[in-house]
Amino acid sequence: MMWRLCLIVIALLLAPLPALAHKASDSYLVLDVRGKEVKGQWDIALRDIDFALGLDADGNGDITWGELRARHADIAAWALGRLALQRGGACSLHVASHQVDTHTDGAYAVLHLAGACPAATGELAASYRLLFDLDALHRGLLRLELDGAAQQTAVFSPDRAAQRFAAEDASRIAQFGQYLVEGIWHIWIGFDHILFLLSLLLPAVLVHEARRWRGAGRFRDALREVLWVVTSFTAAHSITLSLAALGIVSLPSRFVESAIAASVVLAAANNLKPVVEGRRWMVAFGFGLIHGFGFASVLAELGLPKETLALSLLGFNAGVEVGQLAIVAVFLPVAFALRATAFYRRVVFVGGSLITLAVAGVWLVERAFDLKLISG
Repeated sequence: MMWRLCLIVIALLLAPLPALAHKASDSYLVLDVRGKEVKGQWDIALRDIDFALGLDADGNGDITWGELRARHADIAAWALGRLALQRGGACSLHVASHQVDTHTDGAYAVLHLAGACPAATGELAASYRLLFDLDALHRGLLRLELDGAAQQTAVFSPDRAAQRFAAEDASRIAQFGQYLVEGIWHIWIGFDHILFLLSLLLPAVLVHEARRWRGAGRFRDALREVLWVVTSFTAAHSITLSLAALGIVSLPSRFVESAIAASVVLAAANNLKPVVEGRRWMVAFGFGLIHGFGFASVLAELGLPKETLALSLLGFNAGVEVGQLAIVAVFLPVAFALRATAFYRRVVFVGGSLITLAVAGVWLVERAFDLKLISG
């Protein structure tokens, strides 16, 4: 039984590492359907298209406009073959033009869509399966305006590849629910956010005395420490996320991403040589302010409906909190059960902190100097 618990803890520490430095794969689909007419824009990361179709003809690691332009027809066929709309029957879609744009995580191909549906009224059914056969973590983020009603958003995933929409469905409760799910999803795929949180949680079941770590005496004490950390982190990122989403404060994405990586480095380093003891909630709050700007970039890509701005922000923040608590619910009982063992103190705590420090150090160099040190 003990070895099973050990394997679970190791998996929790190492599972995020393969994907590493940047956020998971997303594409951004904006649709405006009015009666039979369909207009839209679909932003797909060049790295994802290259992964699926192989755009880098000369193999030098850079995708030029010439290489992209030569494959416009292939890209359009590939993308439209994985998106289907229905309203009174199948809607016809075509790519009217191609562009390139830059998002916070790199260059994207922009496909301007146009088309028509057989019926001018009724529900709109959408089926999305871009990259699901290659990357189960890929998500399609939809922003839809249907017949001039309030804006709707949705997230397509392998288990929710087909969804239906009606103009009257754009309720406030539905918007809250959509952003709640989005918040949960983005804390789970935000590997740097997870490693920062785990760096603060690892010592929560330990006590530092006489320059040594020993297991905490009571689960209640560890739980209280964890709740302080998680709540402080949520409160802090909620502040800056709201300020950024409302357009009050804006920071360069490169600075934000570098600062997030630095926060992980410092949190892990503090485990190895404690400087801040007993008040990790203050560290969580201070760096949580920076992480909030990182979350804001996600919402900027997805788009916030003006009609339900406050409710959408509340839903997203609540989702992040729920996602964090789910991580805690898995991590804390296992960590507490192992806290008095040499395995936890040396392998999980020290080893995990060293691995986190190394990974975050690579992130910091990559982001600060715009380099690519880890492939994939």
